Amino acid sequence: ACTGQSALNRIVSVPPGPLIRVEGQPVSILCDVMEYGGPDEQDFEWVMTRVQNGPEIKIISTFDPGYSHSSLTKRVASGEISMNRLKDNEVELRISDVKSADSGFYICQTPSTDSEIKGNYEAKVQLIGKSGLPAAPVPVVSESGDILLSCNVTRELTQPTYFSVTWSIRKAKTLEAEEILSFGPQGEVTTGPKYTRRYTDGGVRLVPGRNGVFELVISKVTTSDDGTYGCTGTEWAHESRGKWLQIVESTKEMGPVTVTPISDFTLTLDPIATPKLTSEPMEVACHVTNITNLPAGGRLGVSWQHSALPGSDPQSSNLIGSLDASGNMLAGATYSDRLKSGAITLIRVLPNSFILRFLRTQEVDMGQYTCLVSAWTVNSQGGYVKTKYCFLSPGPILNVVAKRIREASVGGSTFEMSCAVSMENLREAGFSVLIQSQDSVGAAVKTIILLSPDNVVQHGGATDPNRKDQLVLLKSGAAEFQFRLGAVQLSDRGFYWCDITAFTKQQPGQTWTKAISAESNKVRIDFQENGPSFAIALRSDATTLGFWVYMMPKWCCLSHTFLISSPSDDLVYEVRWFFTRLRGGDGATLVASVDRFGVVKKEARNSSSDISIERTNTHSYELNVHGAQDSDSGEYHCEATPWYLSPSTGAWTEAGELSSSRLFLTVRFAVWDSLKLPLLYGAVASLGVGLFSLIFGLVCAHCCCRNTAHTPRSRNKLLDLEMD
Repeated sequence: ACTGQSALNRIVSVPPGPLIRVEGQPVSILCDVMEYGGPDEQDFEWVMTRVQNGPEIKIISTFDPGYSHSSLTKRVASGEISMNRLKDNEVELRISDVKSADSGFYICQTPSTDSEIKGNYEAKVQLIGKSGLPAAPVPVVSESGDILLSCNVTRELTQPTYFSVTWSIRKAKTLEAEEILSFGPQGEVTTGPKYTRRYTDGGVRLVPGRNGVFELVISKVTTSDDGTYGCTGTEWAHESRGKWLQIVESTKEMGPVTVTPISDFTLTLDPIATPKLTSEPMEVACHVTNITNLPAGGRLGVSWQHSALPGSDPQSSNLIGSLDASGNMLAGATYSDRLKSGAITLIRVLPNSFILRFLRTQEVDMGQYTCLVSAWTVNSQGGYVKTKYCFLSPGPILNVVAKRIREASVGGSTFEMSCAVSMENLREAGFSVLIQSQDSVGAAVKTIILLSPDNVVQHGGATDPNRKDQLVLLKSGAAEFQFRLGAVQLSDRGFYWCDITAFTKQQPGQTWTKAISAESNKVRIDFQENGPSFAIALRSDATTLGFWVYMMPKWCCLSHTFLISSPSDDLVYEVRWFFTRLRGGDGATLVASVDRFGVVKKEARNSSSDISIERTNTHSYELNVHGAQDSDSGEYHCEATPWYLSPSTGAWTEAGELSSSRLFLTVRFAVWDSLKLPLLYGAVASLGVGLFSLIFGLVCAHCCCRNTAHTPRSRNKLLDLEMD
């Protein structure tokens, strides 16, 4: 480059555009500067605009590492967007993975190093990023409508090659895709086995477009056209011997398509003659209205089915008979003889009205009857093809609506709701009502109370036996029920609803037979109790102790105490102690508990030690373990549920559950602590027995074994004789 020449006019150039790329392909844009002044090595900056003359977005710079816009920082840092210097006056902007959002106008700018501002200092080129294979079809198509499948097959070619495109469909219950139609590589069209007839009739047609766009149109779709469609683009090379060599193939799913049946048909079932006893005639009419969408020349067909009453055996449906578009009758296996003899007749009275007639009903004819209607259209061969299938069953319909009557705004207040039942095709029905609840959406469902069809009330397994008097469920109307929950607590918060089952009796005096069930909407109990606050703490007199230590309450070596502070004296507590062998382990087992009425309950334990509970003051409780064993070593914690007398309602109100911290206690075999008392007692006893034996011997020797005094015998041989 030349410097110091004022006659130079700077020229910045980029390739001519537009540059068209498919998503996922790379793009490289060159930019060079000529006829400039200043140093040989020039700096470059790239910016882009989404639209012509729109706001600029900074991409990358040769001299400023932090130049990129925040939306492009990650792509620049990862190298997906980069700039390479090819020469002092030439750079290359490279995008390794083009996206549709990259479409816009790219501007190469060069900061001025000239002594005079002359020439152009930037150049612009347009980049168009197209969606790759394929374009997503419309996800929902009405029956008899069209599906448009558009594939965009584009590739940067360096050698003369050929393309083919194939459309396929994958059904919901199959893993392998089924071919619909293929086009290319020599311009020929081949169809899948199931689509040859439709392609011949014009129901499937190919519409080639420009710039690698191919469209497939499927007309007059039916519900059988449901599935996930895909498009496969293949590049081929033609070898000298006339063989085609596959170079590369790309397959992508276009997306699922759902064909919805036309729901404009309206079916009504009209019982013309209803028998009250067997052998009486029965006649039922099925009317079809709103048939404006029936194609020209189309006809209706009908099928009649019978199913036993709910609770009967069996409950499966049996085909009575059907009439197709041409009036041909097909008899069901069970009713074939009666249809042939004329005891049962199927009649088309109008193009859109049908009648089922029984000359003499039988006991097995009791049950529900279903009218099924199908629409038939004329195909290219003049025959009729079933295109639509609708049905109507006069079965029972049950709707339940729950409504809040009384709001529970504070703890201790009363909650009340009602459940209204509306029904169709049910006469003289009885109802069973279950009041169910759950703490939150997705939580376990609990049954609170239930009412039988004979109006017998039973409490569910989730009912606290102490609160049965606070639950009321009664029948307040012919088809309305009322539930009342008194003295609500924090534990009662959640969702409540009615689960109602309708029962019928086929004959008077028979047992109830289940007909249909329905659940109501959910009513929520949600209140915040602004009552007293509570805290809980845990302590132990010792964390390590020896075997077989009998712990007296006054020193409580294995004692758990929790203190609950409250601003009110009208308090009672439910207290529970839990134990686990592992430090920090889950699944702690209940050891002992005391309810708010002072009743103590001790659980079965795998230990020979004994436990006791003592309430030392109003807000303190002690758990004592007597004769501790090694199996008593582990982690202990306590939980408490305060109950206080609500000043607003005057009722006992349950506060939130409290849980203490955990404390690990160890029971060790201390030899000296275990033997010192027995040794001391033995030594004292031995010494006492020895001293007692010595003293006792001395006393006996002194008192019982002493020699008596005697006169020694004279040594003279002659005895003195005394004379009177």
